[in-house]
This record gives sequence, structure tokens and C-alpha cells, in this order.
Amino acid sequence: MTIHVTSKDFEAIIIGGGQAGLATAYYLLRAGVDILVLDDQEDAGGAWRHVWPSMTLFSTAEFSSLPGKPMPAYEGFPPSDHVIDYLADYEQRYRIPVERPVHVDRVERVAGGYRLHAGDRSWTAPHVVAATGTWSTPFVPAYPGLFTGTQWHSANYPGVGPFQGSSVAVVGAANSAAQIAAELTGVAEVIWYTRHPPRWMPDEVDGRVLFRRNRQRALAVQRGETDPGADSELGDIVVLPQVRAARDAGWLAATPMFNSLNEVRADHLIWCTGFRPSLGPVRRLLAGTTPKYPGLHLVGYGDWTGPGSATLTGVGPYAKQTARTIADSFGMTVK
Repeated sequence: MTIHVTSKDFEAIIIGGGQAGLATAYYLLRAGVDILVLDDQEDAGGAWRHVWPSMTLFSTAEFSSLPGKPMPAYEGFPPSDHVIDYLADYEQRYRIPVERPVHVDRVERVAGGYRLHAGDRSWTAPHVVAATGTWSTPFVPAYPGLFTGTQWHSANYPGVGPFQGSSVAVVGAANSAAQIAAELTGVAEVIWYTRHPPRWMPDEVDGRVLFRRNRQRALAVQRGETDPGADSELGDIVVLPQVRAARDAGWLAATPMFNSLNEVRADHLIWCTGFRPSLGPVRRLLAGTTPKYPGLHLVGYGDWTGPGSATLTGVGPYAKQTARTIADSFGMTVK
């Protein structure tokens, strides 16, 4: 539910209208907390609005839902447009007050809480939830030398179109690199660079298995027990059908990582080297990854905010925990 608020005090403001922000808003609204979501996107969908055309979820729809509303059924692994439609409907279903596009420039500590600034506009609240994700902060490692071709990152990889009939170097040893390299083997000469041999997950493992594992980890952590271990203990790459086909055909073989960009002989270089948390507006209020002051909360940034918290299904428990902390401060109850 897109709205426009010039300036107002709220009980909680959420920065980010993607899956983590929506899940947190869902629980806060159920408790009766007066909230506003500020999102820098033009429309609903969060980071899913920017993924490459062939990217899909790792799990089926029934294992890919936010709290409250199941994702509609889909044969196989849902593509990005299915996820975007689901998130847009989720906003409408629960009448989540989202203002967009709003780019929060900074958040400052003030008496009684925080003031959020976006250009000449501002809002105040005793609680702020950072749910800005990572997609807008792609990471590219520094290497000596010079690459004279075109450089890309998985964050702006547009699909196979620009690469037809060319040579492409793909860098990275995790899911995005394997998926993009596999896709490109059908249209281009691909060199796949990795720092270590690819660590394939067992072929039968997909998002359903990872969800169960992350749920076990989250429950163990909540009970104060030993963390049974991250997904990476199973491997780094989920073997989706296209990846399996390219691997088994011998088209997806890794090459040891180069030491200098001068060694890369290709028309294009695609960095599939991950992302960093997009914490710009609140970074000054953090000590590392921990808020310096009460009332600032982080949701959905991966393992350091909770096992599976960066996934559609996995973010729910952490969103609820954050919402409960906020609601408790007002004598309200999260349902």
C-alpha cells in the first residue's frame, strides 16, 4: 500500500521494503504498532526487481513464503516475476504502509529515538529497523593489472544477450557464478575462475533441505545450544537443473583463479563475488554489526542476523523476534 507522508512521528520506521522489511512490518502491524516503511525502489519487489532474467528461487513455492500468506503455487522453482507479484500482493493483503521511492540518506540519534533524513524530508521514531539487504552493495575484490574488456557484476548481469558469440570470464565459486557460467556456455566461450575447486552440494539438495537445516540452526541458537553448522558444510553450489546439465556435459569446468587482470583473455569479465550489507544510513550507529544504541534493529542480513535470515522463508522468526522487542516497549503483544 504505497502512501506519501511528508513528516510525522511513528512508533517504528522500517528502512527497506523487501522481504525482511515486509515480514517485520507484518508482525508489527498485528501488534498494533504505528509504523512506516521507507523503500528506495519504484515499486514492490525489493532486490528481486534487479536479478538477472533466468534467476529463480532454489526452492518450490510452498517453501518460499513470508509469514501469514503462502506463496501461490508454481510448477518448479519460481522465477523473479512470480516472487515480485507475491511481494506486491503481500503488501496489499496486509495493508503495509510503504512510501516509495524514498532514499534514506542518514539516520541520527535524537532525544527519544532517531530522526531519518531523505533529502529535505524527515521522520522520527523511537525504533528503526534496518532491512536494506545487500543487493545494492556489490563487492568486487581488488586485483593488480588491467582488464581492457567490459566488466560486469552479477548485480547487473542482464542475461545472455550482450555475450552472444563472445568470450566471457566468470569469477566466483558459489551459486551466482555457477548459474551464470552455465547459462553462458550455450552462447559464448566461457572461462570460469575459482579460488578453489567448486564445492557442489549433493544433487538432491535444494532450498527445501536448506530451509530445514536453517530452521534447525535457528532453534538451536535460540535454545542456547551449539550451532549445528552452516549450509556451506554441505557445499557452496546448489545444483539446479541447468547447472547440473552444464556440469555433467563437461562445459562447466573451473580454472584456478588468476593473480592479475593482465592474465584474463576475454571480451567480458563478470564478477560473481557477492555483496556487502547495505548499511549506509545507519553505519555510524553501529559498532561493527552491533547497534550502539537501543531502538536500532537489523533484520535479514544473513548469518550474522540469524541462520537463513536473508531468505524468504527463513526471515520470519527474526522478523517476529524484532517485532516482539519493539512491541514490548509499548506494552503491546505480537500475535
